[in-house]
Amino acid sequence: MTSQNPSSRGRTLHLVGNAHIDPVWLWRWPEGLQEVRATFRSAADRLEEYPDAVFTCDSVMYLEWIERHDPELFDTIRKRVGEGRWQIVGGWWIEPDCNVPSGESFVRQALYGQRYLIDRFGAAATIGCNLDPFGHNAMLPQLLRKSGLEGYVFLRPGPHEQALPGQFFHWEAPDGSRVLAYRLPHEYCSPGQDIGGHLDKALAIMPPDQPELMVFYGVGNHGGGPTRANLDSVRRLDALGGLPKLALSHPEAYHARIRDRDDIPVHVGELQHHGPGCYSAHSGVKAWNRRAENELQRAEKWAAVAGAVAGESYPHREFAEAWKLVLFNQFHDILAGTSIRSAYDDARDDYGRARSLAADVFNRSVQAVARRIDIPLREDTVPLVVFNPHPWELHTDVEAEFGRAAVSRLTDDEGEAVPLQQVRSEATMNGSRGRVAFRAAVPPLGHRVYHLESGAAPAADSGPVSVTETSAGHTLENEHLRLTVDPRTGWLGSLYDKDAGAELLPPDPAPHAVVIDDQSDTWGHRVRAYDRVAGVFRCRRVRVTEHGPVRVAVRVESTYERSTLTEELLLSAGSRQVEVRTTVDWHEQLKLLKLRFPTALTDVTATHEIPYGHLERTPDGTEEPAQGWVDVTGTLPGGRRAGLAVANDGKYGHDVTGGEIGVTALRSPAYAWHEPKQLDPDGVYDYLDQGRQDFRLLLLPHEGEQGRTAGLARRAAELNQPPFALLETFHEGPLAQRAAHADDGGGSVLVTVLKGDEDGAGDLVVRAYESAGEPTTARIALPAYGGRVIESAFGAHEIKTFRVPRDTQLPVVETDLLEREPESAGSAGGASDSDESAGAEGDGGA
Repeated sequence: MTSQNPSSRGRTLHLVGNAHIDPVWLWRWPEGLQEVRATFRSAADRLEEYPDAVFTCDSVMYLEWIERHDPELFDTIRKRVGEGRWQIVGGWWIEPDCNVPSGESFVRQALYGQRYLIDRFGAAATIGCNLDPFGHNAMLPQLLRKSGLEGYVFLRPGPHEQALPGQFFHWEAPDGSRVLAYRLPHEYCSPGQDIGGHLDKALAIMPPDQPELMVFYGVGNHGGGPTRANLDSVRRLDALGGLPKLALSHPEAYHARIRDRDDIPVHVGELQHHGPGCYSAHSGVKAWNRRAENELQRAEKWAAVAGAVAGESYPHREFAEAWKLVLFNQFHDILAGTSIRSAYDDARDDYGRARSLAADVFNRSVQAVARRIDIPLREDTVPLVVFNPHPWELHTDVEAEFGRAAVSRLTDDEGEAVPLQQVRSEATMNGSRGRVAFRAAVPPLGHRVYHLESGAAPAADSGPVSVTETSAGHTLENEHLRLTVDPRTGWLGSLYDKDAGAELLPPDPAPHAVVIDDQSDTWGHRVRAYDRVAGVFRCRRVRVTEHGPVRVAVRVESTYERSTLTEELLLSAGSRQVEVRTTVDWHEQLKLLKLRFPTALTDVTATHEIPYGHLERTPDGTEEPAQGWVDVTGTLPGGRRAGLAVANDGKYGHDVTGGEIGVTALRSPAYAWHEPKQLDPDGVYDYLDQGRQDFRLLLLPHEGEQGRTAGLARRAAELNQPPFALLETFHEGPLAQRAAHADDGGGSVLVTVLKGDEDGAGDLVVRAYESAGEPTTARIALPAYGGRVIESAFGAHEIKTFRVPRDTQLPVVETDLLEREPESAGSAGGASDSDESAGAEGDGGA
């Protein structure tokens, strides 16, 4: 210990005994479970031996593990919690990656974590704690505050990665919510011996003028916690008298000492960047996560509807099991892609189990609704029920596979003909299976019945959408857009917005599928931008794959070294978006694939979707994390304002350089490779993202500043939760053939969640967020729930949760994210509630 100064005794150093535990990283979860058991037993023993010691635990799931696997130790922990010597912070199920999970996943981290603490220990945590994740999104202060957490402790990004206004500061979200945040100096764990050197390094970083500061100590990563040598050295160092007073403490005690100061600075926005490679490492786990999140939310919505219109019981247990599997695998070293290869076998199985549970509940729910629809017999037809998972009207293409080779006609619930197109079946057989595509219009969170009529397939008719081939390339065109695929490059040479009368692309667009030389480790340490071009994919073939009244499609096949890329561009009649179905078969190592989308825009504003919000960032090529979409809005030659957004179904790494969007499709470093380890040229390594993967993108041109409004969030949601088509039979029933069950009005407030309440009272929980960054009033109609309507004012970027009682005589109340009514709220909790005898269109499900 070298940082001794007699004048420092007026200061206090709060020493937090902690054990950072990675349940998965360089080991698999069974080893992680054992380390949790061993660490918690050691911590309990240290508390018995040192009466002034305090231990801090920050992941709720570890407590559930102990409750299940060592009940005696769990009873000891409960006793120590009651004494205040085992402090529980964090309040979340696990320390997740804090960029990649959806906004709703962060809600569930707190919902399951805090409610477990309340149930088992009588109180929720008040201090959030995410020590190890690789950056923190800007919406977290609101998510923390609305789940009972007033403070936040973190380590990364470090001072060399982001300058902050102080060691502690008020961290403010876009809506104005604040938590008191503290960046740990040096590290969150220490050696198992004397901690003098650990304190030296921390004090060298910490501001000398602050009277109260906090340092974590204890063996970590593979568990361990405070050792006897740690605690003995604290006593010895404190007795020397040349240091700040060393207090065995905990984060809540430190927070109480500083929270009322009037000189605390404010930081607005995100905490970034550390390890930008984590946004894209291991495409598989990121795709599994995205699908599981969306499939669970879809299942919850339809389970709630089935309860209201079909009397089905709400499956709380199945949802809790599935969500907890997802939350565990959002642990930062799993979801960031930085664990060993075998750990992803376990993650794949867990996500598969969660998705299987979601699929079972969803199908049980929609089939319960379907069998209650009144579908009279119509000879020579097959009823087809289309379900919309979103609480707004959906206009989109639907594909349906059926057990006959061809159909001649499709009609809607009113008997009107609907344009129909035969497309390729998934089965490669003669005459036994068929597949069609058609444009559906389905009521908000509703269903609609269509009828397939058998017979010869209709003749191809381009109608309002066409594809032509000239020397300039293949041109796809509908009422709104015209785009041309250049055969030389295999990508768009032109994207013309007919409504705006504007060409969005420059005369000679930059290459689209760019291979980047990526020598960084799995985390992408010390990387700002991926811009070292190694080559480009070369176009080998362009051909028309679909041409009909519903849509046209062009398939582009390209190659690079040992890898292939197939992109199918689809343009539908009446659509203002281009779908790009992408398949990559990748066999490169230490390389990265960037799909670049150049525009002719200048004076650009770049906007990225983040969990339950969006954020503007500087378009300087920095690799950034984003959720479902990235938008560039700017000025075209001639002065017209326009923009282009790119939406995705599972890609998180993006950059914007001027008016060009880059999507990181994949990365291929070695698994679990951390600098300064150098790869041996003769070594044998496993590399990420080898082989085939499929994903979808949307190109969304728009006029003016429309990219800043709710439209993009809705389009991205539709991409990630597509409609579901179910072949049905004829039967009587109380439900109309077209019905809406919930409607958020289609404005800037999006309803993302309808679910059963966690208390099991039979109430409905509705969650929504304001997506355009502007205050507004939302009107949420619930025709399936007695025709009730929620009307509530939303601030810019605000997230709100409402509880709709099963008893229609009771008022709707606004709650926090834990589904608790704030004490200060009135009976309506900031929302007005009314009944409407007439709901949305055809609300036969009321």
